[in-house]
Amino acid sequence: MKKRTAVFAASCALGLSVGLPAYAEPLSSSTGAPTSEATVASVGDILPGEIVVDVKDGLSDAEIASIGNEVGIALRDNSPGIKDDANLAVAEVEPSRLEKIMALLRRDPRVESVEPAYVARALFTPNDPKFAEQWHMKRAGAERAWEFACGEGVTVAVVDTGIACYDEGGFMKGTDLAGTTCVSGYNFVGKNDIAADDQGHGTHVAGTIAQTTNNGVGVAGLAHCAKLMPVKVLSKQGWGTMADVAEGIRWAADHGAQVINLSLGAPMKSKVVENAVKHAYDKGVVVVAAAGNSGRSVGYPAAYAEAIAVSATDKNDNIAWFSSRGPQVAIGAPGVGVTQQTICDAGKNKCEQWGVFNGTSMASPHVAGAAALLVGQGITNPDAVRAVLQSTASPKEDKNLFGAGILEAGKAVVHTHFAHIVVRLAVLLGLALLVTRQIKKKGGSVERGAGKWVGALFAGVGLLPFLPLLGIPARAGHLRWITELLMRPLGEWDLLLSPGLHKWLPLASAAPAFALTALFFNSKHLRPFVGGVALGSAALAIQLGFSGESFYALGPFMLRIWCAVNALLCFWVARMTLDTKRA
Repeated sequence: MKKRTAVFAASCALGLSVGLPAYAEPLSSSTGAPTSEATVASVGDILPGEIVVDVKDGLSDAEIASIGNEVGIALRDNSPGIKDDANLAVAEVEPSRLEKIMALLRRDPRVESVEPAYVARALFTPNDPKFAEQWHMKRAGAERAWEFACGEGVTVAVVDTGIACYDEGGFMKGTDLAGTTCVSGYNFVGKNDIAADDQGHGTHVAGTIAQTTNNGVGVAGLAHCAKLMPVKVLSKQGWGTMADVAEGIRWAADHGAQVINLSLGAPMKSKVVENAVKHAYDKGVVVVAAAGNSGRSVGYPAAYAEAIAVSATDKNDNIAWFSSRGPQVAIGAPGVGVTQQTICDAGKNKCEQWGVFNGTSMASPHVAGAAALLVGQGITNPDAVRAVLQSTASPKEDKNLFGAGILEAGKAVVHTHFAHIVVRLAVLLGLALLVTRQIKKKGGSVERGAGKWVGALFAGVGLLPFLPLLGIPARAGHLRWITELLMRPLGEWDLLLSPGLHKWLPLASAAPAFALTALFFNSKHLRPFVGGVALGSAALAIQLGFSGESFYALGPFMLRIWCAVNALLCFWVARMTLDTKRA
């Protein structure tokens, strides 16, 4: 294909134009929404065995006590030191009687409402001064998501006009983006290794994904712990060739990107670009693309089956008038009035310019950032990432406009975290009962002590999987990676330490259990820990094989074979090391 006929429409044209379906349009003024200090907690955030009862105003203490006595509970004033007309009472209730007691109280005419003791928690709100203007981050559930994940260990490629990662050939200093880690990229326009942004669009897009956050400067990014890979395929004028776009996608996939954002598009198909998107998908890369700004059918590459096509919504959850639409749309995300850093001329004002742009180009990086959060949590199969994002989105009726609904990154991350814990703990307990039964059936006895449970947690769910409920990870700063290790099972540590190896699942296997057995089988004190590691590794392998949410280099069928074989080997090691008769 000759380059002069292979023009790829720029995603960053600064105005509406038919045939340039993915663009960014500056707004004359920013739009914003204030941040809040707390929100009603969701999954698992109630005080078990406690209810809150709102009785009619003006009732005496004796009358309130009588209400409780009639249903067999002891109601007490929630704030006895405050004298007012409002009457909020609390009571402890046996969990088995909770629903029955609440039903009885709701029928009492003296009771206005009754509910479980929900917990509200202060959410991590970054100190970036312009975060209050980023209504779109709050709409995506960023604050809630940051309590559980930040994209640690994930590399996101921005195939665009480049990123402002460079200053005179090196890393750009003194800007909000300076704290974000950029990995080596490539400039397919200039054919060199410096993929600097000379247009502004790519930096704006990259900032939404992984802008330095909580540094007291500028704005925040959704997956702010992730690394950015600048891949320049669009020129200063905002256009590029399909050949360069295709090569950029392939280059990113072949050089370690786990997520690729494509805030660019064209109305026509390109087989070379389609093949490049499929190449990335086949390598386990999540490809996210802007649906386009034509107001008509979804453009390309978003319309390809392997890409997650993103439409643009406004602060009222309406579809943006310019957003392309059609059955290929997978999900909607904020794309109107998006505030983010962009570049300036010759480094003036430390390049601290905060553009407010419109476009599906701005919506796509919200989804790419959310994908990076999920990949960091161990969901590395592109289809599984899509499924979680769609299943947790706020549903909207018109699928051609919104796909599965509007992005809820916070909900997706929280759901993933607790789903992993619940399933892995359930499998772990089942395996523990099974190995205990088999050991006793052979006339043996099971090792006692806490060591086996510490090992089981370490390998199965993580030593401290409930750290997010304490708000610690989001506030850990430069020590965030330590909290991430504590929250993860051993089998997912390579996601942080060596992401490229995770596609082979070297730690989510029997290898750690066998290694520890070889070292410590004869140690009376460490053998229970080794047995616990084997049991936890078996539980993790079963969960991974059953869910299919991890990308495995040899394909999904071999993933299940790998997990089944390693689960059996781990179970055998656990039975051997936890039997005291073998000591």
